[in-house]
Amino acid sequence: MKGESNMKLSARNQLKGTIIALHPGAVNAIVIIELPGGEQITSTISMGSLKDLGLEVGKEVYAVIKASNVMIGIDD
Repeated sequence: MKGESNMKLSARNQLKGTIIALHPGAVNAIVIIELPGGEQITSTISMGSLKDLGLEVGKEVYAVIKASNVMIGIDD
């Protein structure tokens, strides 16, 4: 990151948490974020994004969720 900036997004689902694990691969990395209540969110991002954002365990980040639909399922 070249500098600090205040970022605003139109997405309403922004969850602040802390990176608790990183699993880099050849092309993508899996990032596990723990939210304040203990829940965890997992995201797959490119290795380029991992490096560009300077992500590391312990860093505070935002999980930004933007989806065009949400499916609901039930048990039979």
